[in-house]
Amino acid sequence: MGADIVTVSTDTQFVHLAWQKSEKELANVRYTMAADPTGNVSRMFGVYNEGNGLDLRGTFLINPEGTLLNMEMNFYNVGRNIDELMRKFKANIYVAKKTNEVCPSKWKDEGDKTLVNPGAKMVGKVHEALQGA
Repeated sequence: MGADIVTVSTDTQFVHLAWQKSEKELANVRYTMAADPTGNVSRMFGVYNEGNGLDLRGTFLINPEGTLLNMEMNFYNVGRNIDELMRKFKANIYVAKKTNEVCPSKWKDEGDKTLVNPGAKMVGKVHEALQGA
């Protein structure tokens, strides 16, 4: 879909390699797994825990111009959902082309209902707008 995917953690490249070789969930990973053992990148994104040197689970969508479009941060014991990440990714691509539309929370793909020309008049009437009333 035209995106560059990079994972970053405070683990070294050797730990990443060991995880990828031993963890079946990572067997088909083809994206870059970057090492940040100093925590500098993690600090920049606000996910570094100074107390234990670990990263919280942060996910960031950044457009080609370098603008942060979405961010999500989970504690260590909550995994991320690729379906929701892909929904946000597709929604950002869509609204970049259709600047007068908004993708609501249940929007999943092009062709799904959007909110057109949202503004003050739509406050309290989103449900009706999505129903086509």
